[in-house]
This record gives sequence, C-alpha cells and structure tokens, in this order.
Amino acid sequence: MRLLVTGGAGFIGSHYVRSALTGAHGASGVGSLVVLDKLTYAGNLANLDPVAADPRLEVVEGDITDVATVDALVAHADVVVHFAAESHVDRSITGAAGFVHTNVVGTQTLLDAALRHGVDKFVHVSTDEVYGSIESGSWSEDHALEPNSPYSASKASSDLLARAYHRTHGVPTVVTRCSNNYGPHQFPEKVLPLFITSLMRGGTVPLYGDGLNVRDWLHVDDHCRGIQLVLDGGRPGEVYNIGGGTELTNRELTERVLDAFGVGWERVRQVEDRKGHDRRYSVDISKIRAELGYEPRVGFEEGLASTIAWYRENEQWWQPLLKHLTVVR
Repeated sequence: MRLLVTGGAGFIGSHYVRSALTGAHGASGVGSLVVLDKLTYAGNLANLDPVAADPRLEVVEGDITDVATVDALVAHADVVVHFAAESHVDRSITGAAGFVHTNVVGTQTLLDAALRHGVDKFVHVSTDEVYGSIESGSWSEDHALEPNSPYSASKASSDLLARAYHRTHGVPTVVTRCSNNYGPHQFPEKVLPLFITSLMRGGTVPLYGDGLNVRDWLHVDDHCRGIQLVLDGGRPGEVYNIGGGTELTNRELTERVLDAFGVGWERVRQVEDRKGHDRRYSVDISKIRAELGYEPRVGFEEGLASTIAWYRENEQWWQPLLKHLTVVR
C-alpha cells in the first residue's frame, strides 16, 4: 500500500505517520508513505525523527492547494489520509481567509487529484466542531452541521466536498470527526500544551469566561487508532465520530492541570470569553464502536500524566515554538 499523508509533520498527522510505519495500530503492507506538509508554524520535521530513517518514508514540503504538486503525489498513492488544515479557532476569528483557502480549496484540490487517479480510499480527517454546540446528549453522524467559527465553517465545507465527490463521482471518501485531541508533540497554542508549558515556566494560565464550556478529551493515540480502523474497514461515503469519553468543563480541566503541578488558582487569570464560544461538544461513538470495534483505551488521568511528562522531558522541542504564539499566555 502506498500512503499519502497530508499534514504529516503536524501534531496528529505525525503521530499517525509514526504509528503507520511501526504498525502500532495494525497498519500492514505499507510499502511507501509520503508526507506532504507546508511546514508552517505548526508543522515540525522533528515530529518525524523517530521514523526519519525508515526507507519507506518521504517528506515533501508543499502546499495542498498547489495543483501540480498534489497531482504528482496522488498519482503514486493508493490511499490519501488528509490531515492538513489550519486548525486554531482564535486565529480563524482574527483572519478567516487562510482557513478557507487551505481547508476548502486545499481539500478540493486533493479530491480532484483523487478522482483523476482513482485512489482506493480517501480519509478526510475533520472535527466535532462542525456540529456546532449541543446542550445535552451527543451528536450522531447524521446531525445537521451548524458550525459557529470560521475554522469550523471551513471544515464543514470540506466535509461536504468529500461527501459530494463520493456521491457525484464515486470517490471512496470517508470522513472522521474527532473530539479535542491532546498528547505529545502538540503545538503550544492549544489549551493543554499552553497550560503545561506556561506552568513549567512559572507563568499563569488563561481561563475563558466562566470556564463552564465542556469538551470531550481524546488522546491522540486513540484518535490515530480510530483513523486506522476507518482506513481499513470504514465504508466509503460514511462519516465516523471518534471520541475519547472524558467530558470536562474548562474549569475542571484547569483544576486537573493545576493539581498535577501542585499549584493553586492563583496561577489562573480570567480572560474575556472567545467570540462565538461553543458551550458544549459531545460525540456519539456508537457507529464506529459497532462497525469497527473502536473503544478509547487511554484514560484521561494516564494520558494527562504522560503528556505532562513528555513536555517536561522535551523542552528543547517546544521552547523555540513559543515565538509563534498569538494567544494570550
């Protein structure tokens, strides 16, 4: 099998690449794996160091909106796993154009190439944020898309393109929608690595609004295992939610991180709430559980402890990245 992984030098993409090449989640028959990554602030070749010597791996620096580059790579791929995206909500609020260009036009460029070259499968990695906000219960995959940020609107648009290319052209697309990921190698603008690295440096952590917004937390290893299950057995044209099973308010999350560092609420500062801040996310994973046997395996306490340990042991990885942060810290 010849894999093309877009965004493979980023947080989730690089974890998938490492696991695919080592067979960690049952990936078999990987003859070659090409990473296409623009290597923006969130892409880091160091994320691929553990598998850099694998002769099956090739890294191409390039943009998913570049038709010629994409066409040349898809022509030699059996499967496309599409992670590449602009993904930070705060950045999308201050400037949406890059999100629309990368997430919508980039996905369309990849789908066009997949159609031309007849790939065996196209896994489009999306987010639960496309559903909007839910007061109670959990979203199933057939819930209406009601995105509330420019980021989530651009991802919803790309999801619909994947659906359309399957329905119109028969491209074997499968869409995954995950809850909030965490784990090692995550760029420190996202909440958990932001909190961890700030507390390590003796700083404070920001808490938006009243802190009662709820998120479901998914360890990146569980997410990538779910993606592999979908690649191997997911039905073309379908959507699969991938969740972690740990719902926490932002206040509860903050308290757990503070406790892990042995510090109190004096290290927290209240900040103005994000515009259009969704109140609660919750995905129903009944479908992927029933069809593909998925269950999250990494408990949040275990996952948080191992994540903090990784950032403690890898300050040389994250310290140079702090200059790219635009969020309050």
